Amino acid sequence: MYDEAVVSPMREELVQGGFQELKTPQEVDEAMKREGTSLLVVNSICGCAAAGARPGVLWALSNSAHKPNHLITVFAGMEKEAVARAREFTLPYPPSSPAIALFKDGKLVHLIERQDIQGQRAETIGKDVAAALKEYC
Repeated sequence: MYDEAVVSPMREELVQGGFQELKTPQEVDEAMKREGTSLLVVNSICGCAAAGARPGVLWALSNSAHKPNHLITVFAGMEKEAVARAREFTLPYPPSSPAIALFKDGKLVHLIERQDIQGQRAETIGKDVAAALKEYC
């Protein structure tokens, strides 16, 4: 686990953007039962990738007319059981952090993995998220 003092600003960036933090497997299960679309961000401390993922997602939400019904997040390396449970919903893809997943009625419809995030500008990531929101929301 990471020092909470280091992680807290990264958590807050998404929470202030309207995301609900899921800290237990039960909270993940409840969130995934919701009808409609859910945007899940697997948050991460990794600067090379997460620094683009968080602002990219927030950019997409600010610049898209299409919005998911639910915004949810888990933090890799912190609430390990909640993250493991969230990753079960992104199978058959391997674990990725950060990751941005869009679900419709609990079924995965779009996934942006670390390999698609790393080295990309936030706006580029945001445009990918916005395109998925347009297609599914």
